[in-house]
Parts: sequence; C-alpha cells; structure tokens
Amino acid sequence: MRTLVVGAGATGGYFGGLLTAAGRDVTFLVREERAVQLAERGLRVGTPEGETIVAPRLVTAGELEGPYDIVLLAVKSYHLAQALIDIAPAVGGETIVIPTLNGMRHLDELLKAFGPERAWGGVCLIHADLDARGDVIRMTGLQRLGFGPVSWNPDDPRPAAVAEALSGAGFDAFAAPTIVQDMWEKWVFLASLGAATTLMRAPVGEINRAPGGVEFGARIAAEAMAIAAAAGHQPRPGAVKVLQNGLATTEQMTSSMYRDMKRGLPVEADAILGDFVAEAAKHHVPAPTISAAYTNLAIHAART
Repeated sequence: MRTLVVGAGATGGYFGGLLTAAGRDVTFLVREERAVQLAERGLRVGTPEGETIVAPRLVTAGELEGPYDIVLLAVKSYHLAQALIDIAPAVGGETIVIPTLNGMRHLDELLKAFGPERAWGGVCLIHADLDARGDVIRMTGLQRLGFGPVSWNPDDPRPAAVAEALSGAGFDAFAAPTIVQDMWEKWVFLASLGAATTLMRAPVGEINRAPGGVEFGARIAAEAMAIAAAAGHQPRPGAVKVLQNGLATTEQMTSSMYRDMKRGLPVEADAILGDFVAEAAKHHVPAPTISAAYTNLAIHAART
C-alpha cells in the first residue's frame, strides 16, 4: 500500500523509518527545514538494538500529490489544523487516515473532515525522542501501533489489510476492535504521567523517592481514572495495572510534555490536560491535582 507519513519527528520518523527500511512504499510529508535536514543526513533511527539509516522519500505541502492508501498522521496537536489542510490532496475516496496524536479532540476533527469510513482511530505506544541532530531515538522496548474504525465491523476486510501492510517492519502493528477505548486508556496514562512530571518538574523515579511522591502519583492516577469512568470509558484492568505501575516506578520515566517543557518548547497542554480537565468539569469529577498541572502548563505556554 502507498503510505504517506505526515511528520518525521520521533513518532512519524520511527514508524515511517522502519517501514521504509522494510521496503514499503513510504513518503514523508515534512516542513521545508526538516526536508533539508533529512536530505543531508538521512533519517536515522537509533534503538537499544542498533541504528537504522534510510534515505526517505520526502515531499512538502506544495508538492503533495495523491491519493494515498494510508495516511499516518504523526504531528503534534497544535499542528493539526494546518495538517488537515496540507493532507487534503492525499486523501481520496479509499484512503484511510490513522492518527497517532495524543488526547481525543483530534478524532472529532478527523471525522468531521473525512467521515468515519476514512478517518480511523489510532494509538501509538513508544518512548522516543529526537536528539540535537534530529535523529530519532527509541529509549525503551515499547513500540506498538494500533488502529481501527471507530465503529468496528467484523466483516470489514480493511483492518486486516492495513495490519498486513504495516506489519513485519520491526514494530507491533495491529488492528484494534476497541480503538476508542484504547485511545481513552492511553489518554488517561499520558495525562497522569504528564501531570506528575511537569508539575513536579522531575522524572517519575525521582518523584517517588521524594517524601509523599508515591502518594502524589496515586492521587493523580485516581483522579484520571475517575474522569474516564465518568465519561463512559472506565479503564480496563490491564490499563489500570500499567498506569499504577508506571506512576510507581523507580525508573527515570518522563513524558514528552516534560521533555518539551524543559527545552522551552510548546507543549500539548490543551489536548492532553486541558481537555481532560474539561471532561472532569462536565461530569462533576473533582480533579484538583490534574487541574493544577494544567494551570502550571498554561503559564509555561504563555511564556513560550
């Protein structure tokens, strides 16, 4: 299948880079400055197992022609509006758009723009970042990409076809019958992790070594799960265990919002925490700690 990866940051660069290395028909839609960087250096993906270097096929918005079979939308939430304009030539009647964005607001925007037949849900689980040279660095073994229609039809052959197209490249790609619930559970985890690390300005392990740190993480997890439950998306037992273990770890786990905040970069505060706080208010769920974290990040955003 012809695949367009929108963005070549940590997420798009990782999954798209491995697909390219596996010989798939992949094109990256990038901004001009990123195109120059990748053309000069190549797309380099570093992992605990080694490094993969590919010469990616690149286009900028003015050069894009379509349609593509799959559009993997891997941009930050604050770039979504422009991305929807940019990818319009790539989306035809049979195109499937798979987002890897955080939070849930982007799903409504995609459904509005492309309809439920073309706009699917998506969830990626990866601990990756860009280094100072623009290379992708995967820091742990986690590398999963899930996707599926928001309304699952077991007779629909497309999820299996997309899973086949995206599999065999070194990461776990799978069609998910419960993609909306999966996205909510990821949102609960990211909101909790992001709130904890940005409010305390420290990795999780450091928080848990401080007085009251373990109780602080447990309080955030309880607030997040209560919000999701009130919204009709009670986290399943496996997701609860991942959340509780993650916030209780002694390892130096961080969130992308924490890393961006430390670098003085924009953060996805509105999509990850702002919308979560709004859900809490809508369902009358007390969320004082998560609300404080959002206020903290709103101050950061006003300064960047």
